[in-house]
Parts: sequence; C-alpha cells; structure tokens
Amino acid sequence: MRDVIVLGSTGSIGRQTLSVCRNLGYRVTAIAAGSNVELMEQQIREFRPLIAAVADESKAADLKTRVADTGTKVLSGENGICEAAVCRYGDIVLSAIVGIAGLRPTAEAIKSKKDIALANKETLVTAGHIIMPMAKEYGVKILPVDSEHSAVFQSLTGNKNNKIKSIILTASGGPFFGYSKEQLRNVTVSQALKHPSWSMGAKITIDSATMMNKGLEIIEAAHLFDVDVDDIQVVIHRESILHSAAEYEDNSIIGQMGVPDMRTAIQYAFTYPKRCASEVKRLNFAELGKMTFYAPNDSVFPAMSLCREAFKRGGNAPAVLNGANEAAVGLFLNGKIGFTDITKAVKDTLYNINFKSADTIEAVLEADKEARSYVSDLG
Repeated sequence: MRDVIVLGSTGSIGRQTLSVCRNLGYRVTAIAAGSNVELMEQQIREFRPLIAAVADESKAADLKTRVADTGTKVLSGENGICEAAVCRYGDIVLSAIVGIAGLRPTAEAIKSKKDIALANKETLVTAGHIIMPMAKEYGVKILPVDSEHSAVFQSLTGNKNNKIKSIILTASGGPFFGYSKEQLRNVTVSQALKHPSWSMGAKITIDSATMMNKGLEIIEAAHLFDVDVDDIQVVIHRESILHSAAEYEDNSIIGQMGVPDMRTAIQYAFTYPKRCASEVKRLNFAELGKMTFYAPNDSVFPAMSLCREAFKRGGNAPAVLNGANEAAVGLFLNGKIGFTDITKAVKDTLYNINFKSADTIEAVLEADKEARSYVSDLG
C-alpha cells in the first residue's frame, strides 16, 4: 500500500496515474491541478483526498462549493499546490504539472522527504544541478516516469558495477517525420497536435513535433543518470515499442519494450523494485511484424542541438531555453507565430539573454521569467 500525492491530476499523466492507483488499490491523499474543477470534483468524489489544490485561484471557490459535502480541504495558487505536495499523509509524489510550474512544488516535496515519481521534465531541465543534490541530501528517490527515462532506468537496474558506453533515447519522430524545412513552414496547429503514437497534452505534443521534447529529455537524462550529453544518442523509432536502452562497454544493448502506454512507467515508479500485474495490453511481436529505426535530421529539426548547447553552457542557459520554448509554444497554439518560428524564437532568446549563474531555484525562475518576456516581445 502506498499513499500517493498527484500533482497535475487532471492532465493526461495525472489521469493515467489515478487509473494505476485504482488498479493497485493505492490511497490518493492529495491532488493538484490547474483549473478543471469539473474533473477535480469527480476525482475528489472517487478518491477522497485530504487536500485538493487549484492553481487558478478564481476557480478554487467554485471547487470548494462543489465538494463542500466531502472532507476534502480545497487550497489555491502556488502555495496551495506546495501544501498539497507536502501533505503529511503521502509517501510518494507524482509530479506531472506541465512546465516550470512544477519546479517549486517538486522541490518542496523533496524537502519533506517524499520520493518523487517525476513526469515533469522541466524540473530537471532547468534545475537538475539543484534538484539532484537536494534529493541526495534528503535521502529521496527520483523515479523517472517519462517512458524513455523509465526505460533507461529499468535497463540500468542490476548493472551498477558495469560501465555504460552510451544511453540511447528513442523518439517517435512526431507527426512531421520526413518533412523538409519548406514543408514545416506551412503546418497547422491541428496537424502538429496529431501525435502518431502517444496521447499527451498539447504542450508536450507540440514539443514532440519540433523534437524539442527529445532535446529536453537529453538534458534530463544527463542529470538523472550522470552522463555527458555527448554520450546520449537519439534514434527515431516510429513504432514506439523500444522505449529506450543502455549500451554497455562490451557493446551489449539492454532496452525496455512494450506497447506505448504511460501506465507502465507510472506503475513501475510506484512499485519499484517490484513489478505487479498491469492493465496495460501485452505486446505481440507477431502482430507487430517489424520495428524500424532512423537517424534524426538535426538540420530540419535543430531543437536537440540547441538543448545540448544549453546544457554545456550551464548556468541560466537551460532555464532560458525552456522558458523561451514554453512561451513560443503558447504563441504557436494561439496562432501568433508559425511552427518553425518556435525553435527560431528559442535560439534567438538563448543567444541574446546574458549568461548568468543559476544556483538557486529563485535564480532559475528569474531566468525563466526573463526568457518568457523576451519571447513575448517577438510575438
């Protein structure tokens, strides 16, 4: 039995997390989300958490009225989400709030000595140099929930004393695999939101289309597994069956495979090091027939190269890159810039904001704010 806190409960990962909790019989002690109070009410009535926090303070009063007949305490704003993250009755926090907004609540959960099932990649992208030492200081496990990082984590299990040659991250290639630069200039928001393999939120789906998502995962993997970014390979795998792998010094490659379903990674983070029966569909190799692999095209999709560069610069560069990307994706989704303008805006911001150290969460958040401001002026 585990007591689970779910940050981002109404998003795609959050909903699948609650499905896993339902299947395993885990207790959900706190939830937090942005503004979808209708779904939060349903979640409260099923799981009866002690705390429910709404980021949108104007919606908190509505939720409070809706669930007045329950024993759930309704909180609001960032402080409310942080309070949910440190709920006394909770031993693991599923961190799935999208974007930089997940950083502070995750840090507070670590300080309260709760293990972290990490789905919010921006936490490590922007502040991995702070978060990983913090987790070590407080004796907290960081258990990856991204399918790729979970696959690497599983591929490394039992091989502590064996040297890694490289980490191999797989990528679906998104909806625009094989497109030219010219073709990308005219793609629409609706086209960019049609991911070939995974069901995800809008922001992550656009990141997958630009390949920025994979670049951010490179930075995250470098922090999680303490490897150099130059030792992290990316390969396009359209079927999304091999979720990622580790290559050892004898050139053996150990990977994790399965149908593309986030519940596998979520459940493993909760049950590690044990495995339990799952509702995820079994993989049938005969029905699959084949798996294909391709090299990524960095000239058409330059986002990964920008991410490698930002990691090597260090300091505020990863936070600037991430903040610029979040802002640019927002502009694209609102029809204010074109698809190829997203990566261009990130590059312009990264090259024009002055390099600074970023040794505190406050400094990271300030770099994020500066980057968003720069991109808003471009839009």
